[in-house]
Amino acid sequence: MSLFRLLPEKKFGPFFGTQFLGAYNDNIFKNALVILIAYQVAGQQSGILVNLAAGLFILPFFIFSSLAGQITDKFEKATVIRKIKFIEIIIMIFAAIGFYINNIWFLIFVLFCMGTQSAFFGPAKYSILPQHLDKDDLLAGNALVGMGTFLAILLGTMTGGVLIALENNGALAVSFCVILVAMLGYVFSRGIPNATPNQQGLTINFNPFTTTYKIMRELESNKVVFISILGISWFWFFGFFFLAQFPAYTRDVLHGDKSIVTLFLTMFSVGIGLGSFFCEKISGKRVDAGLVPIGSIGLSLFAFDLFLVKGGIFADSTAFGILTVTELVSHFDGVRILFDLVMIGFCGGFYIVPLYTLIQDRGEHSFMSRIIAGNNVYNAFFMVMAAVFAMILIKFGITIPGMFCIISILNIFIFIYMLIAIPEFLQRFFGLFQRQPQQ
Repeated sequence: MSLFRLLPEKKFGPFFGTQFLGAYNDNIFKNALVILIAYQVAGQQSGILVNLAAGLFILPFFIFSSLAGQITDKFEKATVIRKIKFIEIIIMIFAAIGFYINNIWFLIFVLFCMGTQSAFFGPAKYSILPQHLDKDDLLAGNALVGMGTFLAILLGTMTGGVLIALENNGALAVSFCVILVAMLGYVFSRGIPNATPNQQGLTINFNPFTTTYKIMRELESNKVVFISILGISWFWFFGFFFLAQFPAYTRDVLHGDKSIVTLFLTMFSVGIGLGSFFCEKISGKRVDAGLVPIGSIGLSLFAFDLFLVKGGIFADSTAFGILTVTELVSHFDGVRILFDLVMIGFCGGFYIVPLYTLIQDRGEHSFMSRIIAGNNVYNAFFMVMAAVFAMILIKFGITIPGMFCIISILNIFIFIYMLIAIPEFLQRFFGLFQRQPQQ
């Protein structure tokens, strides 16, 4: 059966629509705000505000993830999701007010509120899947969520950029769009079937420090789950690191125009979607850790090839002047760069989907939402570290292609560590080649 067989089903379709629209809305607003800052705030302060906004969106995952995990384990998940989506509508109304009064600081505060809402949605998003899907459908469900999320990021980023650029009415268009999408997300959430609470008797601890520490200690007790979480967090480090370099790589290495940055993001997102799709096809619907080594090897291989390209003939800005998309794809080096980006995304799908599925399959059912909350904390921490690491490399004068080389080598060490920690990854990898084809 097709991977998309789950979309029409009540146990998955409304949930998929809810999470897709949530990710779409986040990125419409984020990109519109970043562009607004870039055009309204002068000089160095613009860069400071953009980085501040990015940090404030991630900060709630550190503060609220442990509380979100407890709430989602204690209460019925579909109800929790509906309340979170209703709050999103209110937040988007405040966003519209911010655009109307044209107050950047107010809009940055709204972005923090959106990050908070996303921090509460995360544990419910992944912990409800194993309750609604059979084990044979769990990998397909995670593959669709992975595809949908990256497609939503891509479309949301493009939509936000297009709408805010509309002459005279850009802010109004963004305001209308984010409120409409939030309302649609709430409508979809009404169709999500109820899911039995994991631990109704749980006493909620509102101290984020003690609860986060306790969750982290609990995660370490299940080695497969803990290493899977570290693997997912490393992928977010790897992906965040790459995506953050696209603008500078386009400008300084390829000497290209802004449309090439969008093309790169598109290629990366398409790759993630294709990798997630074929992940389920190759594994035969099994929760298969054997795909993780394939994905990890591919990440290093194609990242290293980007280093080898080094911009090719594009290194000389006089060759084409300002490089356009048409000129990029007309040359072998340009096609090679695009292919590498698609394959990095493709291998990322192979890498991350089985890890999410392993967490849901091997994690303690009564603790599942808190496991996802702990995963979100690690993800946020690794993304922050990716930004710090990139800044350190830039400070030491490392070129963007050199940064691609370094991240590809680091990924090899992470891969070796995961194989040593969980030999099952390698055993299942070899098992892929011994499996009999399904009838």
